[in-house]
Amino acid sequence: QVQFVESGGGLVQPGGSLRLSCAASGFTLDSYAIGWFRQAHGKGREGVSCVSATDGNTYYADSVKGRFTISRDNAKNTVYLQMNSLKPEDTAVYYCAAGPYPSWLEDEYDYWGQGTQVTVSS
Repeated sequence: QVQFVESGGGLVQPGGSLRLSCAASGFTLDSYAIGWFRQAHGKGREGVSCVSATDGNTYYADSVKGRFTISRDNAKNTVYLQMNSLKPEDTAVYYCAAGPYPSWLEDEYDYWGQGTQVTVSS
């Protein structure tokens, strides 16, 4: 059974940090590109970051560049999103996704996590 389980969300103060994890089972992540998306309340889903499976190239939305870091541990079949210097506008449900190549388009991804809530508030 294919599963992509997220964890690590929560409530954090502005300027704080969180690390989101996404553990895969039923398939191996090392042959997939990974994307992180987020959806704020009342808004559409937007791409945050993605990483290639082949060359390890990483990509970031301008809104998170310099603050977020995407990484993968193929031995643990897990991907991460390290989020630093968090801002209230980062508040959203965050989703991980796996697909054949890095993309900002949701339709390009085959597997999705269930989402984890990140709330940045004082």
